[in-house]
Amino acid sequence: MHTFFAAPVFTNDAVVLGILLLILALIFITSSSDNPKWQKFYTFVPSLLLCYFIPSIFNSLGLISGEESNLYFVASRYLLPASLVLLTLSIDFKGIIGLGPKAIIMFLAGTLGIVAGGPLAVLTAGYFSPELVGGEGPDALWRGLSTVAGSWIGGGANQTAMYEVFDPSDNLFSAMVTVDIIVANIWLGFLLYGAGISERIDRWFNADATPITELRKKIENYKASIAKIPTLADLTSIVAVAFVVTAIGHLGGDAIAPWIAENAPQLSQLSLDSRFFWIIVIATTGGLLLSFTRARKLEGAGASKVGSLFLYVLVATIGMKMNVLAILESPGFFLIGLMWILIHVLILFLVAKLINAPFFFIAVGSQANVGGAASAPIVASAFHPALAPVGVLLAVLGYALGTYAAYLCALMMQFVS
Repeated sequence: MHTFFAAPVFTNDAVVLGILLLILALIFITSSSDNPKWQKFYTFVPSLLLCYFIPSIFNSLGLISGEESNLYFVASRYLLPASLVLLTLSIDFKGIIGLGPKAIIMFLAGTLGIVAGGPLAVLTAGYFSPELVGGEGPDALWRGLSTVAGSWIGGGANQTAMYEVFDPSDNLFSAMVTVDIIVANIWLGFLLYGAGISERIDRWFNADATPITELRKKIENYKASIAKIPTLADLTSIVAVAFVVTAIGHLGGDAIAPWIAENAPQLSQLSLDSRFFWIIVIATTGGLLLSFTRARKLEGAGASKVGSLFLYVLVATIGMKMNVLAILESPGFFLIGLMWILIHVLILFLVAKLINAPFFFIAVGSQANVGGAASAPIVASAFHPALAPVGVLLAVLGYALGTYAAYLCALMMQFVS
């Protein structure tokens, strides 16, 4: 990895967490400041984008290291499910269903973009540079790209499935992991920026975002009607609900995933043998069920604010994994990755234009594929924290389709190379 230091300057996770929280605090203090200069700055640069981009600069400079830190693992396994519980507590479930079929159509358009984009990118690259897309045996480029397809249609579990099936060499796989993370994260940056100017994009698409706006207003009105100053008992209850449901998710994942792996291995095609999959599904389901109970009232004491904080810590740890300078190591692979994601984007925009889908559905549909359950709720909550569950529900669909679609994509890439 190219960084300015041979080893990261700060390796102690307590220190790294302190740095990340300081970055988040400075971003949120300045973004809510009355200073006209800051207000002008944040009209062009979404605060969420900075939460993600500044840690990536620290990582690229070699001050901290996403590879050597356990913070992403902790944030994705503990804070992400806890935040999903808190963000779904006050959800209007009927409202989500009322968003209609466009969300699903855009999600499937995103999947189609990844399946078609892989072989088209390989074909294009092969036309200009035949030696780039070649390779023999475990070093055949298409084997490595199959793991990217798994990651971009489902997530980590589907990526692992493709790795097991097509067995690329270790060197090729590590290059592909870098391509996957950097190209996907560059696109995530664009989506977070787009969320800040979504109204302008919707006008261009001639899209009607009324159902999303209505759902947002309804949730905001509900929050305003129950808002109160939180007591210690309230805050303890919020954190307890979040982590008790997370605990149930972990218990479920630890029991269900190995059972499926042993007794119904064919279900591993649907990623049902992944512990992470079950943690996310159980946490989201728990939050949705609690939204029908008195626990819903915890929103008045700030449940979704605590949930958002957990989510932002996760955003910072995702940013910390991105090293922009790694592009210098295998530029050819990155060009294929960029072409691939551009085809995905092109298909999304064409379908959106045809069905007049608002940008929210483009962003969440794309991220449910490319980023999976870890970043789809981040993109959805960039529009409004209450919309995070829409991202999760679509990402779960991505897990189900991921292995099949990635397998098809891999075979097509093998054919064209």
